[in-house]
Amino acid sequence: MIAHLRGRLLSKQPDRAVVEAAGVGYDVAISIPTFSDLPKAGAEVALHIHTHVREDAISLFGFLRPEEKKLFEKLISVSGIGPTLAVKILSGMSTEFMVAAIRGNDVPSLTKIPGIGKKTAERMVLELRDKLDQFGVAPSIVTATPVEEDVMSALVNLGYQRPAAERAVGQAAGADGFEALFKEALSALRK
Repeated sequence: MIAHLRGRLLSKQPDRAVVEAAGVGYDVAISIPTFSDLPKAGAEVALHIHTHVREDAISLFGFLRPEEKKLFEKLISVSGIGPTLAVKILSGMSTEFMVAAIRGNDVPSLTKIPGIGKKTAERMVLELRDKLDQFGVAPSIVTATPVEEDVMSALVNLGYQRPAAERAVGQAAGADGFEALFKEALSALRK
């Protein structure tokens, strides 16, 4: 089993990266947070790897942070969540907020992740809420005001990822009203 991969990053896309190690190019499935933090092609990179073996394929899933790999492995232990869906889930919400949402039985926040319906979110909470002790104390989820939700929705509709939109709205929290908050959040995203 491959557990760690260090080598030269040949290419990267939002869902895949190719890493060359000892003359072999490894095709690795990655999440959006990992993609965002990867260096430019040609740079040295080290990924924590989960090797998924099926009857017809061997797939590699790579993560820059070990806690993201641990959460991925917890997610695939939930019935109905395979490795591909687990990567999509990790792309839809930061590790810290996902752990807080699962521990806090926050099904509505989990259903905001693309590909997660109410039943899957409920299963995640039921099967994982007592199994996340190794993640320490997660920050409590602050419920967004209706105006903040509208701004985040507008930013997502413009093509920004939900976690980035949440961070930008959090940075612009002092702005008053939709228009002012939207402008501040948009400028925070462009930095």
